[in-house]
Amino acid sequence: MPRKSPLLALAALVLLLGACSPTVRLEAPDKPIEINMTVNIKHEILVKVEKDVQQLFDANKGLF
Repeated sequence: MPRKSPLLALAALVLLLGACSPTVRLEAPDKPIEINMTVNIKHEILVKVEKDVQQLFDANKGLF
């Protein structure tokens, strides 16, 4: 009878370790994935010219 005790402990250990096996599930979501990309891009271009260059542009309006 003393021989059954280690076998019983080994069987219990195997059952416990078998029950702890990890599971991984990959499932598709019910709703589609929504990516909201609301992007506002604002930029300003500032050009400073000297008075004589400005007068040159004013005199030659047909140039540009």
